[in-house]
Amino acid sequence: MSTASLRTLGSLTRRLRVPSRAFTTTARQFEAPTQNSVPVEAEVEPKAVAQQAPNRVGVWARGQKPRAQAMTGPRFEQTDLAVQPQPYAAIELIHQQPVRWTHDRVVACDGGGGPTGHPRIYINTDKAEIATCGYCGIPFANEHHRKHLESLPQTSYPLE
Repeated sequence: MSTASLRTLGSLTRRLRVPSRAFTTTARQFEAPTQNSVPVEAEVEPKAVAQQAPNRVGVWARGQKPRAQAMTGPRFEQTDLAVQPQPYAAIELIHQQPVRWTHDRVVACDGGGGPTGHPRIYINTDKAEIATCGYCGIPFANEHHRKHLESLPQTSYPLE
């Protein structure tokens, strides 16, 4: 065949080409709606009250979703959340740490040093408040402000 006849044949077949999904949309229009005599009820499992952690009920950050909302969708459809690990919330554990009293105006915190620590940062303890490390949350306070901190009705860290 010559190229001219192939071109005419190609354009002819393009004009006669039927869309591949020609009957899929119209077939739905002709389906008769069926009436179920017995309503089918889906099995609904009662949702257990999911705590954020065993030692914490609510969220501790504005951007955090509650555990019941975060673990939904197709990714968690077949997941049994009762057998998933639930580590303790570090925010509650760090608030059990006693305040480290110091006579220095500036203290250094490296989180214990080594591979388990964090970069060394310096914390100012001049103010009459409990100053915390931004990385690990360890509380520090100046010994000069001890009487004021002990006179407060409550503090977020134990003053032992």
